[in-house]
Amino acid sequence: MNIDELSVNTIRMLALDTVQKAKSGHPGLPLGAATMGYVLFHRIMKCNPRDPFWPDRDRFVLSAGHGSALLYSLLYLTGYEKMTLDDLKSFRQWGSCTPGHPEVDLARGIETTTGPLGQGFATGVGMAIAERHLAAIFNRPEYELVDHYTYALAGDGDLMEGVVAEAASLAGHLQLGKLIYLYDNNHICLSSETGMTFTEDVEKRFGSYGWQVLTVVEGNDVDAIEKAILVAKSDASRPSLIMVSTHIGYGSPKQDCFEVHGSPLKEEEAIETKKRFGWPSDQTFFVPDEVLNHMRQVIDTGEAKEKEWKALLVSYAQIYPELMKQWDLMMGTKLPADWDQEVPVYPADPKGIATRVAGGQILNAIAKYVPSLMGGSADLDPSTNTVIKGKGSFQPPVPGGETMQGAVAGPFGYNGVNIAFGVREHAMGSIMNGLGLHGGFIPFGSTFLVFSDYIRPAIRLAALSGIQVIYVFTHDSVGLGEDGPTHQPVEQVASLRAIPHLTVIRPCDGNETAEAWKVAVEQTGSPVALILSRQNLPVIDRSQFAPAEGLRQGAYILADCPSGRPELILMASGSEVILALEACEKLTGEGFAVRVVSMPSWELFESQPEEYRRAVFPPEVTHRLAIESGVTQGWHKYVGSRGDVLGIDRFGASAPGKVVLEKFGFTVQNVMERARALIQNR
Repeated sequence: MNIDELSVNTIRMLALDTVQKAKSGHPGLPLGAATMGYVLFHRIMKCNPRDPFWPDRDRFVLSAGHGSALLYSLLYLTGYEKMTLDDLKSFRQWGSCTPGHPEVDLARGIETTTGPLGQGFATGVGMAIAERHLAAIFNRPEYELVDHYTYALAGDGDLMEGVVAEAASLAGHLQLGKLIYLYDNNHICLSSETGMTFTEDVEKRFGSYGWQVLTVVEGNDVDAIEKAILVAKSDASRPSLIMVSTHIGYGSPKQDCFEVHGSPLKEEEAIETKKRFGWPSDQTFFVPDEVLNHMRQVIDTGEAKEKEWKALLVSYAQIYPELMKQWDLMMGTKLPADWDQEVPVYPADPKGIATRVAGGQILNAIAKYVPSLMGGSADLDPSTNTVIKGKGSFQPPVPGGETMQGAVAGPFGYNGVNIAFGVREHAMGSIMNGLGLHGGFIPFGSTFLVFSDYIRPAIRLAALSGIQVIYVFTHDSVGLGEDGPTHQPVEQVASLRAIPHLTVIRPCDGNETAEAWKVAVEQTGSPVALILSRQNLPVIDRSQFAPAEGLRQGAYILADCPSGRPELILMASGSEVILALEACEKLTGEGFAVRVVSMPSWELFESQPEEYRRAVFPPEVTHRLAIESGVTQGWHKYVGSRGDVLGIDRFGASAPGKVVLEKFGFTVQNVMERARALIQNR
């Protein structure tokens, strides 16, 4: 048995023992795909296990995240110091760093969180976009500062998911030649052979997307897999899909059976499998010394390559000092000084401005100083106002610099910061995650709020992974009007608020929108959703009311009764804040002591000290009315058992926006009636 075969079998058996000890997991993929993993990690990828944060490392995404035991075994064997043998032994256990599906942990070599099928595939597209953009900005002749590949291992289940179709289509259009995916083509999914559900011609499908498609007929042929990857690397104009024919559960009694996909082998089956590979059946987690020495050769290779790169960086800094400053800015974690100096301050104006329009102005003011901002919309730039003006469109370079008709002006090229995602919300979300995970970027993406449902799986993973991503969701209520209930969001804000670690902000005017954007840019380590209006909202006179900086606390006293001891609290977000203010003025004239609280972000509010929260909502004030043009779910936490919520617990209707809002009771008169009823029923 040569060292290649011995190494592959070690990977298989290590993964098998990992699953068997946990009595839980997916042994099928590691047994079948171990050869691909070996070739990538030992022969192909440019990485340094001693420095997992090296910016120019190749990225690896295990899109078929259920095969996590394979990834953990590879990381241990190749010498990532924070992935130990004990970590493999604690697979899927409480508090371990080896969960059932990989969770991003760069110190251990895990580039992204995967498991929901298709997400890793699309996230890798974002990483490849990041590489091309940075290369276009910084690379100069003889100074290839950015030159790395994104690899992924995907399975049949990945390719069935719709997000893969969206992402693959865009990747082909963008000609992302440094994107190379290995397809574990074993014709088995969780519940059956793929012949039950998946009989399309994958080669023709991806060929039509503009991908190079290669085939490896024997999934255990180390040299054939390596050759295919090298052929893929030779074509810089197309992403590549390498179809590798494998056997799920290879070498086990359940080889080629769907039952091996997601359940451990029985004890006697595991013993039989080890005997098949000539492995000691009386030992677990056995790793031959020669294999460990062989696999960890990548450390020396990786350290040498990184040393060369660092020397290149030093020379680059001397020749291109201004570019080096931008590199440090983008690849660091700090914002430039005075990055928000041109953020507009909006004067009081009863006619106002739509917060989507204000948001676009603010984005452009920030983008002048923050080159890390990169993103776009799902074909909605004219409506969401998310074009960064003068910065071009991220597109394959076009000879002569020609442009196409569209919302984004400027020459095409990989140095453009505006991404035309097309009508692909789901892929947009995953690609944004890839940009954020790659490093160097604060990604943003926009669509109508009602279509946040299409992007939700990626939002959830961004929150779980702690990625700084900014979602710009416009057309935030039934106030958008004639498009009707299919486009009028009612449950979406509540749904987004339900996602842990996602900060949702619904500003009430231009100045709150400015503060919301500042929070989103500053808040590293978690995503932010900005909820913006289609219709104009009055700009509040801040000389008469509290400053918009109060948004940073999530909820703040916008207007208060003279005594500071209210008998009624009106709380609202977004477009309904002005209703609360107008009702407060009239109720005050009737002798009531009223406080108005602008509450744009529950998450920011909940992060404040209890003392502050009690000051905004004194427990003794039980007459509380919340006003928001969406479902009432969740507001009862703040209004209490004696309070009331004015919301919309049904779908909307097609009519002019003002009419729809009036019909649903969002009028000053109705707010006053609901408020009086609360006080009178004390």
